[in-house]
Amino acid sequence: MRKVIFAINTSTDGFYGHEGMVADEDLHQYFADILKNADQILYGRTTYQLMVPFWPDVARDQSMSEVTNEFAEVFTSLEKILFSRTIKQVEDPNTRLAKKSLADEVNDLKQKPGKDICIGSLSLASQLSEAHLIDEYRFVVHPVIAGNGPRLFDTVRLPKTFRLDFLESKTFPSGSIALHYKTRR
Repeated sequence: MRKVIFAINTSTDGFYGHEGMVADEDLHQYFADILKNADQILYGRTTYQLMVPFWPDVARDQSMSEVTNEFAEVFTSLEKILFSRTIKQVEDPNTRLAKKSLADEVNDLKQKPGKDICIGSLSLASQLSEAHLIDEYRFVVHPVIAGNGPRLFDTVRLPKTFRLDFLESKTFPSGSIALHYKTRR
């Protein structure tokens, strides 16, 4: 069965915004490698609009470094499934609007053959965590104290704590550390 993977950057004080993070070549390669093992990435409106059309434009123009352009190409090639109550149509040819509930969409995708399913949105990850539908978490902790910003469980409260099993870690030259966990079943 396909895995659902949530991979995200976080500050040392637990904020998940984009401000102050170390977006270097190593980080782009790390996330490109994760996305190479996926067929879809699921988004809510806010994060989707940060990513599209920015990364498809980079992929088209090849306007950044070789590694960053590779990330853009991998990202652009994935099917993006958008969960939004306000967006009624999309222009990106690799994006479709979800027609089912988040849990139903993920359960259906998991039953189909293919590669992993990635989650690219805090709100979706929170909801999928609450429903116990995320198989792996990948947190890249940056050497930054943000002081404010969005948090993972701002939109939901987990009814109980659930344990994760540690799989591996990776330290980047920037001082960022990637932590890889799987959900304990």
